[in-house]
Amino acid sequence: MESKFVEHNLAGRILKFDAGKFFTQASGTVTVSLGDTVILSTTIINDEAKENADFFPMVVDYEERYYAAGKIKGSRFIKREGRPSDNAILTSRLIDRPLRPLFPKGMVNDVQVIATVLSADLEVDPGIVAINGCSAALLLAGAPFAGPLAAVKIGYIVDSEGKEQLVVNPTYEQCRKGKLDLTVAGTPDAITMVEAAASEVSEDVMLKALELAHKHIKEICAVQLEFAKLFNPTLKTAAIMPENEEAKKAFAAYVTDDMVESVRGQTKHEFKDNYKKILKSAVEKYKADIEAEKFSKKHLDMLLNEAVEDKMRKRILEKEERLDGRKLDEIRPLSCEVGVLPRTHGSALFRRGETQVLDITTLGAPGDAQIIETMDQDEEKRYMHHYSFPSYAVGEIKPSRGPNRREIGHGNLAERALMALIPDKEKFPYTIWTVSETLSCNGSSSMASVCASSLSLMDAGVPIPRHVAGIAMGLITDGKSNYKILTDIQGMEDFCGDMDFKVAGSREGITALQMDIKVKGITIEIMKTALDRAKIARMQILDVMEKALPQTRPELSKYAPLITTVKVPVEQIKDVIGKGGETIQKITKECGVTIDIEEDGLTFITAPDQEKGKKALEWVKRIIYIPKVGDVFEGRVTRIMEFGAFVELVPGKEGLVHISQLSEKRVNRVEEVVKLGDTLKVKLMEIDDMGRYNLSHKATLK
Repeated sequence: MESKFVEHNLAGRILKFDAGKFFTQASGTVTVSLGDTVILSTTIINDEAKENADFFPMVVDYEERYYAAGKIKGSRFIKREGRPSDNAILTSRLIDRPLRPLFPKGMVNDVQVIATVLSADLEVDPGIVAINGCSAALLLAGAPFAGPLAAVKIGYIVDSEGKEQLVVNPTYEQCRKGKLDLTVAGTPDAITMVEAAASEVSEDVMLKALELAHKHIKEICAVQLEFAKLFNPTLKTAAIMPENEEAKKAFAAYVTDDMVESVRGQTKHEFKDNYKKILKSAVEKYKADIEAEKFSKKHLDMLLNEAVEDKMRKRILEKEERLDGRKLDEIRPLSCEVGVLPRTHGSALFRRGETQVLDITTLGAPGDAQIIETMDQDEEKRYMHHYSFPSYAVGEIKPSRGPNRREIGHGNLAERALMALIPDKEKFPYTIWTVSETLSCNGSSSMASVCASSLSLMDAGVPIPRHVAGIAMGLITDGKSNYKILTDIQGMEDFCGDMDFKVAGSREGITALQMDIKVKGITIEIMKTALDRAKIARMQILDVMEKALPQTRPELSKYAPLITTVKVPVEQIKDVIGKGGETIQKITKECGVTIDIEEDGLTFITAPDQEKGKKALEWVKRIIYIPKVGDVFEGRVTRIMEFGAFVELVPGKEGLVHISQLSEKRVNRVEEVVKLGDTLKVKLMEIDDMGRYNLSHKATLK
């Protein structure tokens, strides 16, 4: 197959779409490269509908390959890539989220999209390249989607002249040192997905970044369309979930507008009870038809859900009435409590309406940090946030089989929201682990976990300078010019709405963003309004949080470990470690501590209590201590010779007490004064030209 390609200059790097060089049996195959990063993007679309499918069965996978970075997996026993890393899972979500709403509603064709990293330049994020490649592969496959879709990353850095500026396609280093790491995906007409971590940037900076991103998105979309024309793909027909006409007639004949109107409620249970009451009566009404298999309970359920959804949207658009009676910009009742658990290092309970999250902070030694090995970057994480969403949080029965993609994504979002305020290791050397347990959920549990984590960190004594709060904004639109933005969306508003726009930040600015939509895209104008209202809501939440705990507790929990630091000269690190680790193992065992030594000699001693920490610290100080003439020591006799006794001054350093220096009287045999293992008080009299220590016990008797 002849290779055909197009190229585009993206912020100084060549973005290239190529098809033909690497070919597969997939419906669409594209190799996309940006500099030395190369992604193989493939898609397969089944022509027939998936049997009994009641949702769009699309699967997206991002495949990391260690060879892409010239690496061999670190495990001594397993070299082949196994389960995907958290980064691979997050990137898979990053590709899926903007693509999914572009397919027709009700489509039930099986679709699989795979992005495989063949080469990584270790400078820019391959995930952005993968989004563009997957869109191009769908175009070549003739996918029935409202593409093309393109993505770019935007950074906010300080240039060589000290000026802050937005940059397109920043490197890993620029993202680390800068104030913004923003990923934006969209079509030529609108933005469809946003993901960001930030260091308290303003809403104005964020909007400028979004506008800059969409400018480049339009250019990349045009390049994809130019690329697709080279192949003239045949458009596939979407298989739409069939409707049951018998069920529709039965539903319309029985369920009235007033019945649908009655499905509302202040609480989730009240809403569900009203919903189930109507569904149950409809099922009883048409019991014979259901038994005759003309239609099923599921058909009636889907029709009622659609009717309730349409009614909810209409009330909001025409009357600005929400399900629970709130105003469009009204937040549900808030409450906060800290120190709710007796033995944990920090804990907090945050409640917003029926959503309640318990967050626990645990402090550990520097050595407890997580070592992450991925395809392109190896890192050490000393701040980790894990989000848990058990089935009881929504009153359901489901098996627990470890964190799913959603839980990993929500945990990462909350982690990014607080990362900018976590103190440096030099200021606070602890490893920090927060876990958010979602106890009850009626929407926006991820943003509740941000609030709970902030409170829990302060309760644990982690010196974050100020609180971080999160809020989820929603959107209802008629598809034309009429739209309403909702503050603090609850579950049904999220499910039936057109946007879930999560914004987290402090009083100083935004720290994290995440936006997903169910329409074809939204404008910058809508995003500006949503950001402005989110800021107002964020300040209201921060008011409540600050009343519960205005600042970090001055002391750590008595159950938290104590960390003491000491600077060990680089040339003496080997002395602290000892031969084969003998010395450091002895200290840790006898003192009951853990010791972590950095390359520059900065040493962290983590102890369960002050006494054990002090004992280990003194031990290390003795090892690195350089004796001076005139110093007095309580040493241990290590060897006895005819001419004197050798005494260990400090661990690893010993000197000689000549027999004439053992007593003021004449000594015939050393054993008359000391025996092996005795403790002997000595004074350092001289350090000779060979660095040997000459000691005297006699000098201490005067």
